[in-house]
Amino acid sequence: MTESPMKVLVYSDDANTRAQIRLAIGRRPAADLPRVEYVECATQPAVVTRLDEGGIDVVVVDGEAQPAGGLGVCRQAKDEVYDCPPVLAIIARRDDGWLATWSRADKVVGLPLDPMALAKAVAELLRWRADHRLPAL
Repeated sequence: MTESPMKVLVYSDDANTRAQIRLAIGRRPAADLPRVEYVECATQPAVVTRLDEGGIDVVVVDGEAQPAGGLGVCRQAKDEVYDCPPVLAIIARRDDGWLATWSRADKVVGLPLDPMALAKAVAELLRWRADHRLPAL
């Protein structure tokens, strides 16, 4: 029997940034986890719609996304989504750490992307999600 894949939503208005994130995380960020499927969103309304549908295990947001920044999208999701999946925020400046805290991001990774650090952080969030998912309403 194969394990069902876990879903990672990647939010950025930049297709190249989304591709870099996908490549850094890879198909399986850790040997003890199932494969990962990606859901890409380029706009804040698309993120809201997709999170409302459910089934997302981890969200990765680009803090530099425009016009809706990833940190604002994170804050909105944490406020509005039942059983909101854990969120990893990618920030460009170390001084934006306070904003990531305000957004209630579960983990933060800085630019330039370190594939090992990003994959490790996503793997930790996927494990946490597998252990703490709430029942569907």
